[in-house]
Amino acid sequence: MVKHGKKYEASSAKIDKAAAYQPKEAIELVKKSAPAKFDETVELHLRMGLDPRNAAQQLRGIALLPHGLGKKVRVLVFAQGEAERIASGAGADFVGGDDMIKKVEEGWVDFDTAIAVPEMMGKVGKLGKILGRKGLMPNPKSGTVVAMNDLPRVIEDARKGRVEYKLDRTAIIHVPLGKVSFEEKMLFDNLTAIMEAVVKAKPSGAKGQYVKSAYLTTTMGPSVKLDVALATSLTAS
Repeated sequence: MVKHGKKYEASSAKIDKAAAYQPKEAIELVKKSAPAKFDETVELHLRMGLDPRNAAQQLRGIALLPHGLGKKVRVLVFAQGEAERIASGAGADFVGGDDMIKKVEEGWVDFDTAIAVPEMMGKVGKLGKILGRKGLMPNPKSGTVVAMNDLPRVIEDARKGRVEYKLDRTAIIHVPLGKVSFEEKMLFDNLTAIMEAVVKAKPSGAKGQYVKSAYLTTTMGPSVKLDVALATSLTAS
């Protein structure tokens, strides 16, 4: 059994583990129960009623958080020629073709989002082993392989707080939604954006209960169970 420190235990005592909280209550609790001295990340964990092995039940997409994630997002764009010029003009932090690919091959991954134009994917594909395990590989399904003219919009979205969610091999989705220092309404708005995106992206092959359970937690804190019915009914007003 995992042993926790006194701060964690004190925080955990504030939460009724048998209860399923409405979203606003859960956010209030998760903020109060964050034990660390640093500004912890607030995370959402969803257990889905999907089979990760079934091609018709795959789930992957993006959500645009209205209040971002509370940090500067470093954007890398794999592009050359005119596309490289457009990406640089749109404010990408790092832009390049073969030079950037070589840099990543040598172990450099100091960025938060990687975007590529389709013409570069033949070369970028060989970075799959490096970027894939870090969740940084450009992919059309996640909206990070885009036409040259769409680069300014996608780069701007990434800066605002564009997050990717993906069903993992255990049928769980893990996604950040902000910082403990955020106001409760900011976290609620971000939670709403994620839940709305996940509900809208329900695969056609899904059967039974779509979202089985939902929890909020922080980097170092205990989890707070959400009322699934209320969480899945959230919509931006």
